[in-house]
Amino acid sequence: EAIDHYIANKDMRGLMGLGLFALGLNIIFIIMVKIRMYVMAVVSNKILLRIRQDLYEHIQTLSFSFFDSRPTGKILARIIGDVNSLKDVLTNMVTTLIPEFITVIGVVVIMMIKDWRLALASLSTIPIMIAGIFLVQKISHKRWQIYRKKSSNLNAYVMNVVQSFGAEDETKEIFENLTDEHRNAFVDAVIFADMFGPVIDFCWGIGAMMLYLVGIRFLGFEKVSVGLLVAFGSYINMFWNPIMNLSNFYNNLVTNLTAAERIFDILDTEPDITDAKDVEELPEVKGEVTFSHVGFTYDRGTPAETKVLEDVNFVVKPGETIALVGPTGAGKTTIVNLISRFYDIEQGKILIDGYDLTKVSMNSLRRQMGVMTQDNFIFHGTVKDNILYGKLDATDEEVIAAAKAVNAHDFIMKMEKGYDTELKEHGAGLSIGQRQLIAFARTMVSMPKILILDEATSSIDTHTEILVQRGIEALLAGR
Repeated sequence: EAIDHYIANKDMRGLMGLGLFALGLNIIFIIMVKIRMYVMAVVSNKILLRIRQDLYEHIQTLSFSFFDSRPTGKILARIIGDVNSLKDVLTNMVTTLIPEFITVIGVVVIMMIKDWRLALASLSTIPIMIAGIFLVQKISHKRWQIYRKKSSNLNAYVMNVVQSFGAEDETKEIFENLTDEHRNAFVDAVIFADMFGPVIDFCWGIGAMMLYLVGIRFLGFEKVSVGLLVAFGSYINMFWNPIMNLSNFYNNLVTNLTAAERIFDILDTEPDITDAKDVEELPEVKGEVTFSHVGFTYDRGTPAETKVLEDVNFVVKPGETIALVGPTGAGKTTIVNLISRFYDIEQGKILIDGYDLTKVSMNSLRRQMGVMTQDNFIFHGTVKDNILYGKLDATDEEVIAAAKAVNAHDFIMKMEKGYDTELKEHGAGLSIGQRQLIAFARTMVSMPKILILDEATSSIDTHTEILVQRGIEALLAGR
């Protein structure tokens, strides 16, 4: 319009009017882009928060068998790293994909209306582009999957107990191999992923050549005006620039698609142990535990299948204390986990006060149980918060009573702020015995009807163990 009419006719007023109109459109465009960026930043972060929350909540429903087969590092990599990888995809989905797609469609429509012959010439390389992008995507996607797997392996490698065994040199070599594999997988993926740009550039250049070849050589200036040819030169840029942006987005999508696959791999994992539809609430129990012909196997149906329990029968009466004694791997902890229904048995029945564990809700069962192991986790938070984890609605009096019962009160009161003292994750700064006593108080505050101690005093010195045992004897009344 500007070249063929206003400039050709030396109409400066019309040219200035057209320029001001374009300026106004650009100002509106800039304002809307800023608004869009702000809105999408808010929306995408809310989506990430929801995904991470859903992922965390779903993991809480999965059974021990899920965690037995996956290192903690790999699970954390999915909750944190893989979810973060989706941020750019979610943000660009609206800020890039939708506007650029609309731009491409709009430009094609305008080009076809202006001159369909020039439009077809300009867009003649689209089939080549589609074939090239499809081929690159197919190859690069597999390599990004490999890269994500190597990332998980690297995150899962934890160097604990290395120094105590003098194995620094061996673990250094292992870590170097993992980082080399991680780097090589990344380079291998990027080499193919970066082919998107050259494919678009090639098709862009050939399309521009076809425009001028058809417009000047075959149609000529009698049928194609200078203004129209210049306009089509702009249209080509307006078409291929968004295509380039879309290819970058597609590249980003392919790069992070494996992260989404890994996230939904967990979200799609059905819990092995769930409440049946007709379950009932377990009433307050007296504590009779019955094992009737119980059998259990770890890793059923796999090469690592291990039969642990077979035809196990025993009865524990209310108020009775029993000990399970045997070598490592005999099934002592397995029995504990089966009573808490962390795993489901294969044969037989487990009854509490005559109630089949598979016929009562897991929440009503576990609410009446206290399980104390030799390896307990201390969370980042106050001493009080860590004890309250055993019963969130416990009063201060109940917290203190539980701590006194296991002889933790005295050393807690000697700490800087007593029960309000901030503890670091894993209880850094506390002795093993102190960590164990706080965990003991956490178990006791819920006043469980059934108390299970899985080598719970193994980390406590003999003197403290005697004090703890006295506290347990006081708490055992009625359990």
